[in-house]
Amino acid sequence: MPELKIGDEIFNIAIDGPERAPALLMSNSLGTNLAMWDPQIPVLSKRFRVIRYDSRGHGASPAPERPYSIAELAADALAILDALGIAKAHFVGLSKGGMVGQWLLTHHRERIGRAVLANTAAHMGPAEMWNDRIAAVRAGGMAGLVESILARWFTEGFRAADPDAVERVRAMVLSTPPEGYAACCSAIRDMDQREPIRGVANEVLVIVGKDDPATTPAAGKAIAASIPGAKIATLEAAHLSNIEAADAFTRAVLAFLAAPARKTSARRKPAAAPTRKASKKATKKAVQKAVKKAAKKAAKKAAKKAAKKSAAKKSPAKKSAAKKSSRKSAAKKAAKKRAPARKAAGKARKTIARRTRVGR
Repeated sequence: MPELKIGDEIFNIAIDGPERAPALLMSNSLGTNLAMWDPQIPVLSKRFRVIRYDSRGHGASPAPERPYSIAELAADALAILDALGIAKAHFVGLSKGGMVGQWLLTHHRERIGRAVLANTAAHMGPAEMWNDRIAAVRAGGMAGLVESILARWFTEGFRAADPDAVERVRAMVLSTPPEGYAACCSAIRDMDQREPIRGVANEVLVIVGKDDPATTPAAGKAIAASIPGAKIATLEAAHLSNIEAADAFTRAVLAFLAAPARKTSARRKPAAAPTRKASKKATKKAVQKAVKKAAKKAAKKAAKKAAKKSAAKKSPAKKSAAKKSSRKSAAKKAAKKRAPARKAAGKARKTIARRTRVGR
């Protein structure tokens, strides 16, 4: 397997697949090495340029005797991509590898395409558990922990059905430098990514093992619930689901990485907060508008009141005029009725006068 110099340190890596294919970086779990991904390579290497590496403190990579952090482990992953001239890669990480993936997604999302976070957690307490494990590995080496590790990593049924696979993993655990294992335990103990991952914008698939007692299904579901748009897949397996449910794991990863890009809706930009000057101007304008509106309303009300009062004053005169008009009309009618009588009387007077003149 090739070696890659990162600064003054030499990392053990493996590269499979076409050189021009999309890059896929795979990060191993606590207590294993890059060989843990062997079941996935035949399929994934047909579509991707797969880069695997022994994490710091594991396999044939550096294992300095000091505490590590998830940030440092993630920096190693970025340094490997830089050394290979890869600007952006998809990512698959399991357990500790998934914790590295979370850090990359929150701090260097531009370097990661799609990410698979398998059998992992954003926080793993209590601290005392990790302190006890660190003390145990320093006292008895990996041999003192291997049986309890395998019991958590595989279901009893799988251990009985595929003992060869279990033995290969046992060999990985026993080859892990005790100080490197202890240093990575301290990195997990001090990690809390529950809040930062809420800002992840990349497409993410979370894989959980239905029977995983190490990073429980609840821990995986919490990650998926925190990352907008994240998908989740549950496999019939314990902790190392990529080995116990190898085919199902590979299919889930391939389907996710090869799927069409999801549609992203354009987010409306929040309105910029107004400056103090703009806010003051807007307030003054609003006050002036309110005053003007109130004045207009008051004027309208006053005009209406005045009109009503004026109408009340004019009312008697109108009644008098109406009465006078009514009297005139009645007089006209009476005069009209009297007209024939007057006419007849006049005619009679004229007749009498004429007769009187003739009699003379």
